[in-house]
Parts: sequence; structure tokens; C-alpha cells
Amino acid sequence: MEISSESVCCGGRQLVVTHRSSVLGCDMTFGLFLPPQISNAEKGRVGVAPVPILLYLSGLTCTWENVVTKGFAQMACAEHGIAFLSPDTSPRGDGVADSPDYDLGQGAGFYLDATQGAGDGEDGLDWAKNFRMRSYIEQELPSVIGASDFALDMDRIGICGHSMGGHGALTIALRSPQRYRSLSAFAPIVAPSRVPWGEKAFSAYLGSQNREAWLDYDACALLEKTSWARPILIDQGDSDSFLDEQLKPHLFAEIAARKAIALELRMQRGYDHSYYFIMSFMAEHVAFHARQLRD
Repeated sequence: MEISSESVCCGGRQLVVTHRSSVLGCDMTFGLFLPPQISNAEKGRVGVAPVPILLYLSGLTCTWENVVTKGFAQMACAEHGIAFLSPDTSPRGDGVADSPDYDLGQGAGFYLDATQGAGDGEDGLDWAKNFRMRSYIEQELPSVIGASDFALDMDRIGICGHSMGGHGALTIALRSPQRYRSLSAFAPIVAPSRVPWGEKAFSAYLGSQNREAWLDYDACALLEKTSWARPILIDQGDSDSFLDEQLKPHLFAEIAARKAIALELRMQRGYDHSYYFIMSFMAEHVAFHARQLRD
């Protein structure tokens, strides 16, 4: 792990970190904001209380950088004493399978472990070789930061995301409710097995004939059987151009209501799918996670 850049931010430190991923078979970069509660402490200093972590998963076409520069998360995280971790959205680099389409390939990992090799799918691409973002997010990335000298509390992790990243946050948390203490999303894809973005990605990565495997990455399907019992916050702009065709949050809300899961779905008047929407409500999401992470 190498710190490639470091900047003072909101009294803390915004780091950009690179490392070699054995899971993805490429170099990966992530952003890590350390709040002032620990940022100025000497490494290994006795008496520095570890801080909780908010893991943020970005959407299609994004990298680790979008939320770092546009999300306005650092000020709220500094106030609440929370580290903000922002990984990339897919494996990257020469030799990694890719597509000219924005919603497939590099930048569009969909937070799943691909099973389709070079001879399996119609596109002839070896997705299974590198596209293992589920294992990277759930296993390797926590191992990397947990082994660092930063005072991070690996037992208090919240997860959040936007769009494709909202899909990732919901599915990862609902599959492992014992691992994550809080959960929220901005404009998530809640039923990818039933919308064009998900159908395209799942067909390529998991196989068009293996629709049963798709359900392990479908938030609506997972909500039906999860043991998640904590509140969930979702913000959705009612002027989002993807709302009716790709996002469909009402499907998730209907299941939550039937199962008496404490979901707050807030339809935000006039907001679209952009980072203007995210920055407008980021502080409220950080405060929501702070309450859950203190419990």
C-alpha cells in the first residue's frame, strides 16, 4: 500500500492510496479521508481511539475521485469523527477486459464476482479473470486498510453508494448484515435483474442463462430473505431521468413495508441523478450513519 497523495482537508487528511490487488489482478486506487480526531496522531500512538468507517461505492463511469471532489463528505465526516473510504468501481488497466459501452467493463464492475470466461459468453471476453469486485470490497479492501497503521475501527463499518454503487451497498449489506452497522443509498438500482442496466451487465458477467445466480446481486430479492434489522435510508430525486426505467425504488419500498423493515425512502423534489443531488444530502447521510455507528 502506497500513499500517492495527501492533502489537508477539513482539519483532517485526504489520502489517495494505491495497492496491488491480488483479487482483481491489477493495481487499484482508493480515497481515504482521515478525520481530525486521528489524522494528526502519530502512527501507533497509544490512546488514539479508532474511528468508524463509512464505505462509499460510486456509480457507472466513476472512479474513486468523483465523490472525493464532488460529494462534500469530508466536512460532515470531520464533524462526526468518521473515516470516509471511496474505492474504484472496477478493475483497471491494460489486459483487463473492457467494452466501449459506458455501462459495461471498466468503470462498471457492478460489485459482483463475474463467472463468464473468454469462451463462455457471446462477447468472447474474459470477465471472470479480473472482475471480482464483490470479493475485493468484502474481503481484500478491508484486509488492506485493517493492516494499515491508521486508527480505524474495523468493527464499525457503514456502507453507502450511488446508483450502481447504491446497488452495491444494498446487496453487500443485505448479504452480510452482521458485518455492516449502517446502510444508505442515493438513487440505487434496486432490482437489476429486471432493468436494462442490470440485465446487460448480469448477462455479460454471470451468463444470460444463469438467472438464478443474478438474484444474489438483486437488492429486492435479497431483502426478501435478509436478517437485516437496522434502519435504511434512501434518497431519490423525482426528476431523475433514470427513475422509471432503471431505478424503481418503489419495488424495494414495497418489500420493506411488507417485512416491517425500517426504510425511509425520501423522494426529493426537483433533483436529478447528478452529484449536485448527492452533495445536497451527503451531510444528512453521514449524520444518519454516525447515529448507527455509535450504537
